Amino acid sequence: MVIKVFVATSSGSIAIRKKQQEVVGFLEANKIDFKEFDIAGDEDNRRWMRENVPGEKKPQNGIPLPPQIFNEEQYCGDFDSFFSAKEENIIYSFLGLAPPPGSKVTKSSEEASSLPNGDVAGEAQSNTEGTEKAEESGQHEAQKEGSEDAGDLTGSPEKNEEEGETATEENKTEEITAEGAEGEAEEEEAEKGEEEGPGEEEEGEEEEGEEEEDS
Repeated sequence: MVIKVFVATSSGSIAIRKKQQEVVGFLEANKIDFKEFDIAGDEDNRRWMRENVPGEKKPQNGIPLPPQIFNEEQYCGDFDSFFSAKEENIIYSFLGLAPPPGSKVTKSSEEASSLPNGDVAGEAQSNTEGTEKAEESGQHEAQKEGSEDAGDLTGSPEKNEEEGETATEENKTEEITAEGAEGEAEEEEAEKGEEEGPGEEEEGEEEEGEEEEDS
């Protein structure tokens, strides 16, 4: 089977030329056998392309624009269909070809068929990774909470020691204040005693003087 690509080599539209180049370049890069049919210089090619493009794929004016892709007589699609198939990695299915051995499409099909529930391998792997990440984040949070609790327990004895030291200092201050008050009271009593002492001596001297005069 040969892929037929209908192009217009002398098209004045830059957009059409770019689309044609992209289709041809992709087929060449992937070593897909194809043949170009120029509709600009061959009326038969133009007529055949227009007649074989399905009615629902034709624009409103009824004239399909290149590039148009066929697999022998079977219509594959226009550039937009080709681009979508390339992005979804189903280009071989789009062209009606069997994917070559070792291609990404073949590997994806084998991996999908090997899963018991029919899920795509990439999706299953993503789900597994998401579950593992969620479990790891939960463990980290639990370890973090445990570390914070341990920090609170460790800090509480230090806090108690600081409060005990503060209470001890306050007691010492009160004791010093009481001692100071007692010392001041003793000094006042001593001063009073000294003031009373000289007065008694003067009275004694006066009494002795009076006794001498009487004698």
